[in-house]
Amino acid sequence: MNNNGSARAVEATRAAKIDSHAFAAEDAGYKKTLKPRQIQMIAIGGAIGSGLFMGAGARLAEAGPSLAFVYAVCGIFAWFIIRAMGELVMHRPSTGSFVSYAREFYNEKWAFTVGWMYWTDWVMVAIADLTAAALYLSFFKAYFPFMADIPQWTLALGCLGFITALNLVSVKIFGELEFWFAFVKVAALVTFLCVGIYMVLFGTPLPGHEVGFKLISDNGGWFPFGLMPAIIMIQGVIFAYGSIELVGTAAGEAENVKEVMPKAIRAVMFRIAIFYVGSVLLLAMLLPHSAYQAGVSPFVTFFGSIGFKGADAIMNMVLVTAALSSLNAGIYSTGRILRSLAIKGSAPSYLARMNKQGVPFAGIMLTTVASLLGVGMNAIVPGQAFEIAMTLTAVLIIGSWSGIVLCQLKLYKLSKLGLVKRPDFRMPLAPYSGYATLGFFGLVLALIACNYPVGTFTIAATPFYALALVAGWFLVRRRVRSIEEGALVFNEHQELISVGSEVRLADANLQN
Repeated sequence: MNNNGSARAVEATRAAKIDSHAFAAEDAGYKKTLKPRQIQMIAIGGAIGSGLFMGAGARLAEAGPSLAFVYAVCGIFAWFIIRAMGELVMHRPSTGSFVSYAREFYNEKWAFTVGWMYWTDWVMVAIADLTAAALYLSFFKAYFPFMADIPQWTLALGCLGFITALNLVSVKIFGELEFWFAFVKVAALVTFLCVGIYMVLFGTPLPGHEVGFKLISDNGGWFPFGLMPAIIMIQGVIFAYGSIELVGTAAGEAENVKEVMPKAIRAVMFRIAIFYVGSVLLLAMLLPHSAYQAGVSPFVTFFGSIGFKGADAIMNMVLVTAALSSLNAGIYSTGRILRSLAIKGSAPSYLARMNKQGVPFAGIMLTTVASLLGVGMNAIVPGQAFEIAMTLTAVLIIGSWSGIVLCQLKLYKLSKLGLVKRPDFRMPLAPYSGYATLGFFGLVLALIACNYPVGTFTIAATPFYALALVAGWFLVRRRVRSIEEGALVFNEHQELISVGSEVRLADANLQN
């Protein structure tokens, strides 16, 4: 037998052992109520967040107009990621998302690893978002005297309680909330783009300089500080694209997923080009890069320069919306991911529980409790909480995204062996686009490692996190095996119970 035939035999044998009922169990009980407009906005909201509204200011100051190229390059790989996710979704929609695909195309050990990495990532994102939301809300203390004595950690706790409560009600509430969060972000960016393009086209004067490409050339060109600052900036820009994979999780609760999902994903590249690259380019053409600074939204800086009164208050409200949108997405997705893990034994069985509204409340509450760490950090180290959480998030999201790409590569391989059929909606340039994306991730990790001290310490701590995952797998592997063999099953009350040997023997006789 040649190598191709041998590989085909091995993969066919492994595929035959997959329990198709496990995939059905992952999605049982969910309400498929997310509407097309909500899916569209979830896709948009996943591509727009605080990384653009707030983070672009500091990055423009450090790298200049070259930041537009950095967003474009990272945007290409973000597009590959979401297209890989789209192919997997069209192969089989699942609320378990890439955890379910890791289980299908690799094994439960892979599902355990990527699932818990993703959960840890979102806890870190929640810490960053809670910190950001609390900081943005603190701005309004100058407008509302009753807020003056409210500490930052209390604001963070209030945001966490508000989002958790809404997520526990129903997926409809989540979808509607995310729709309006995304709508506010898009409206703010469209307003800026219209005003900015008008000024560039008609040469509306700003104090002290002309607008347009001449402004860039007069202030050091595209790379005023050289190429290296732009390359280093890649590690921070990756954080801005976090949560684009959320649309894959939402697919399991969407109406007409086969029709809606391709449309939503195809539009992401256009939105990245317009909202990210277009906005950064306009910012560089409207004000010198030296006008922007860390801790201040570049959009506030611009509108302030043209005398737009109240721009800072409006933009801070948009920033609150962006942070709450990301927190909302994290609470939603981790609840589904944890349930997917619990169904197969890779997480405590109580995390499989759902309420009457089809919401995995146990997983949501675990994420909420873990996110209280962010409230604590806002009380203890309010000035450093965001930076620490952001760096940890960048490393963990790369691990989760790598899982998506690897699952798509395995789907591609199995299709070549004739074991599965690839859907019509596919990852472009596969498998080379997947290999290039994994190589890009390696570059980003190297850049993070060079970012002393937070990035260096984060990478140095990675082996210890890996050891924790290994220890966790050894704790759950016996339960995983028992569920696979049918010795443990979930009853109608969503409780994991042991099945007697006589029952198992009877089932085996029936199957024979």
